[in-house]
Amino acid sequence: MVYDGDCNLCVTLVQLLERLDAGTRFAYIPMQDLDVLTTYGITPQTCELGMILIDAANPDRRWQGSDAAEEIGRILPAGELFVKAYRAVPGLKATGDWVYTEVRDNRYDWFGRRRETYRSPYTATVTPASTPMT
Repeated sequence: MVYDGDCNLCVTLVQLLERLDAGTRFAYIPMQDLDVLTTYGITPQTCELGMILIDAANPDRRWQGSDAAEEIGRILPAGELFVKAYRAVPGLKATGDWVYTEVRDNRYDWFGRRRETYRSPYTATVTPASTPMT
């Protein structure tokens, strides 16, 4: 998962996932780690469109923004039930997409910016072919 390591909200959510998952399903890359992102063909401009979830078994398979959040939810234990329910409610997906965009674009103003980039202990640092789900 590519996240903004300078965003207080993003880091809080990554830390929650770390506690829930302990690195079994996800590895984390801060969008500030340009060397690792380059191995995935990800640019800083791409990161500005929101978090990115990459299927490590098939790195061309990716989700971004609210779609990444939904996929993360689906992967977590019992999460698929909640994601199906969310997707089944008319208009909720469009509202979720809009809310995600607003939060993404205002994250530093609303939640603050960290002085130091947060780096997860479950960071993906090797080539895409050999990493766990990121």
